Order: sequence, then structure tokens, then C-alpha cells
Amino acid sequence: MPESERPREKMLNKGSQSLSNTELLAIIMRTGSRQKSVIDLANDVIGQCERDIGDLRHITIQELCAMQGIGPSKACQIMAAVELGTRINAQKLAYGQRIASPIDVIGAFNSLLSHEKVEKFVVAYLSTKNEIISTEVISIGSLNASIVHPREVYGKAVRLSSASIIAVHNHPSGDPSPSREDRNITRRLHEAGKLLGIALLDHIIIGGSQYYSFKENEPLD
Repeated sequence: MPESERPREKMLNKGSQSLSNTELLAIIMRTGSRQKSVIDLANDVIGQCERDIGDLRHITIQELCAMQGIGPSKACQIMAAVELGTRINAQKLAYGQRIASPIDVIGAFNSLLSHEKVEKFVVAYLSTKNEIISTEVISIGSLNASIVHPREVYGKAVRLSSASIIAVHNHPSGDPSPSREDRNITRRLHEAGKLLGIALLDHIIIGGSQYYSFKENEPLD
């Protein structure tokens, strides 16, 4: 391949917008294998998408590693890039949105949580007008009180001078009913918020097309 057409050189000379999806993925993967160039490997990965590049959100590390020429290192690089893109997109969509009800929260985080196969705990940081000023993924995987700790949640709230927060996480099972751990986490965050003067307005659990709002079902005050 002529040097000027190599993905990295092309990006340096023409900008990232000039690269195809395959070329962008090739830069992330960095190198090919003995049998295939990095462009060919990138094409193989994108070939796993049934509809569009967004389908990469649903591919697993195990599925990537099963492909010839892709080991754990390359698989992790790809998954890290996909996850970062997902979070950036969710942040962009949610930023500035005014939250007045649980439905507003679901609308803001649907793209981040709707198709997740594991639990993901996210916090929205709100202004005095209940507008989202930032979001943060606090935990991925089974939730427990040691992982979702008040200092992890409220540290950023203090730095942002956030007026309040809303917690939201998903249940991949599709059943949004809260577990005992969900209730314990909600209670701890609520108590910490009262001490700091940064209210936990709600904790919402999304399960498929249903949701559970602690504010609606188990008032926090």
C-alpha cells in the first residue's frame, strides 16, 4: 500500500473524517497477523456487523478472539474503542436535557443501557434547573455496595458543583424489580447526599421496556 494511503498517514494528512470505518478500526488494531494485513483483519471484524457499524456494540471479546488473527490484546483494543464511543455518544445525547420524570431519564440513557448484557450503573449530575451537566459510568457488572460507593458517586458531584444526582442502572433479565442490594445502594447514596447537600432525586432501574423508580414506589424521604 502506498505510504500516503496507509490509514495512519492518511489521518495525519487528511484528518480522521477522511478515513473509512475499516481504516479507523485498522488504526485501533495497529498490526495485522502473519496471514492477513491489518486492513483485512479490520474488514473481517466489520463483516460481523449485520446492519451497520453500531452492531459492534453487541460483539463479545470471546467472539472476536475466535476470529483468525485476533487475540485477546486486539479484542480488548476493539472493545475499549467501542465502549468509549458508546459513552461519548450517550454523554452527547444527554447533555443539557432537563429531567422532570423517570421517562426523561429513560429517554436520556436508552442508547447506553437498552441492549446491555450486563448491569451498568450510571449517574447523571444535574444543575439547579435539573438539566444534565455530566454523566458517569460508575460500575459495570453485578452491583454491590463496595463498588457503587458514595465517594465514587459524589466525588464528581462536588467537583461539578452539582445540585442533585439521579442514579440509573439496567437489569439485563428484563425484570426491573429492585434487589436487596439495589435497595442498600439507594439508601447509602441517599444518606450520603443528605450530608453533602446534594440530593439523590431518584434511582431508576431499567428492565427491557419496563422501569422501576424508587421515587415513585419507595419515597427517598
